[in-house]
Order: sequence, then C-alpha cells, then structure tokens
Amino acid sequence: MGARKRKMAEGLKETKKQTAIAKLNDVPTSPRKMRLVADIVRGVEVNRALDILKYSKKEASIRLEKLVRSAIANWEAKNEADRKELENGNVYIQTIMVGQGRSLKRIRTAPQGRAARIRKRSNHVTIVLGVKQQPVKEEE
Repeated sequence: MGARKRKMAEGLKETKKQTAIAKLNDVPTSPRKMRLVADIVRGVEVNRALDILKYSKKEASIRLEKLVRSAIANWEAKNEADRKELENGNVYIQTIMVGQGRSLKRIRTAPQGRAARIRKRSNHVTIVLGVKQQPVKEEE
C-alpha cells in the first residue's frame, strides 16, 4: 500500500511541475467585465493569448495581459529545461477563473431627498498554465 501511495505522490508532483499558477486579487473591475475578456483567452496557447489581449479594446485586458506574463514567468521558473515547450506553442491557459471580490459600498444622492447605494465591485483572477501532451506514436 505504501509503494502505491508513493507512486501516486510522484505522479502528482510531476503534474504540479508541469503547471504554473498566477493570481491577481482585488482588481477594481466588475467580475462580469473581466469574465468577458477571460472567456476569450481560455484554452488558448499563451503567445496567442498575449496577442489577443494586447489588441483588445477592453480595459480589463490590460491587467489580464500582465497576469498572463506573470504566469509565464512562473512556468519558466519551474521548467527551466523545457523552454522549448513555450517556443513550440505547447504551453496554454489550462484554466482561468474570475471570482467576486469585495464590494465597496458608496452613497449617491437620488431625487426627492433619497440616497441611492452604489456598489463598486472588484474581482479575483486565477490563471493556471499547462502543457499540451503530445500524442505518443506507436512504432510498427
């Protein structure tokens, strides 16, 4: 039983080495606006994703581009020997999650002496990069 657990742990270590994570917390953009940009680059190869984000008109794409660059740097730090994978286009955005952050509550004056509440939303973004597995060709 111990040998099986050890083998499973080794496999988990190997898969963790192949992935890199980057997080960005409390981005002062609403989660809905950020998700629109995140959906465009989900599952895309990283160099192509950087090009898409660079030429996007959305303001959220500026922060997302910076986060993708950070994730690439994290991946390079973990996989110094496998830099060819990045150049070959095998590194891609495996998952990108946009969650709701805290909302700042402000008050604005409204007609007839009332007060209206304004919610200034923020979000948290997490990116996980992975490497595409090359299909193994069987020799005949």
